[in-house]
Amino acid sequence: MSKNLAFDFFVNKENKTITVKREFAAELHLVWDAYTKSEILDQWWAPKPWKARTKSQDFTEGGYWYYAMVGPAGEEHWAVAQYLEIEHQKSFKGLDAFADANGTINKEMPQSKWKVTFTGKGEITLVEFMISYDDLAQLEATIQMGFKEGLSMAMEGLDELLPSLKK
Repeated sequence: MSKNLAFDFFVNKENKTITVKREFAAELHLVWDAYTKSEILDQWWAPKPWKARTKSQDFTEGGYWYYAMVGPAGEEHWAVAQYLEIEHQKSFKGLDAFADANGTINKEMPQSKWKVTFTGKGEITLVEFMISYDDLAQLEATIQMGFKEGLSMAMEGLDELLPSLKK
């Protein structure tokens, strides 16, 4: 990652939110596709050496992305994201939860609401996440699971992938 690209990660326990701001060295349409198309998400939406594997995705309002994080020994951790609102190449909102292999949400694990906003600045795109939790315990559990480190590593994977998407 270029040292000039922004990366901010802020936890607000009072509001039960995580805010992430991350710039990428690519035009808006490429970064948007990287966040909204499963064939691209599968190439970066996991911290190495883990891989994301999509079972199904319907990127429409009310649709779902159902995927697994697959570890180097083949272990699987399933998740489901429901898309609530989509504003093409501007933002999307959704609900994110851990699930089992059949798509049943695991209510014992943290669940969150996400708003992801995209701002094009020519050759740079800013992606901003606002992630909120219903209670502080879920926020803290997410942090303890290494969310910041895992997300950082995944975004570095997107940095590496973006030049190949430009071709």
